[in-house]
Amino acid sequence: MTSDESLELLESVHNFPCEFTIKVIGRAENDFVGRVLTSVRETLGIVNDPPHTQRETAGGRHVALTLEPWIQSAQQVLDVYRELRSTDGVVVMM
Repeated sequence: MTSDESLELLESVHNFPCEFTIKVIGRAENDFVGRVLTSVRETLGIVNDPPHTQRETAGGRHVALTLEPWIQSAQQVLDVYRELRSTDGVVVMM
């Protein structure tokens, strides 16, 4: 899917600006949660951490992080996911 197709799909499903749910699973090491929150803050240009919850897996090896930032545009969604893909320790994004 091209970037333009992704933008069109996001805009057809969401009314921006809106709260947008992002789920990230990663290895519970080297302050994974902090790195993800910093990445999202910097990408969105916000000062405070977005609303979020976190949960460790039973064995404690991974962390599931659900973020609910206020997103201004479909392009910001793509920007956040692009940055998260380059964040060390990310295993899965939804």
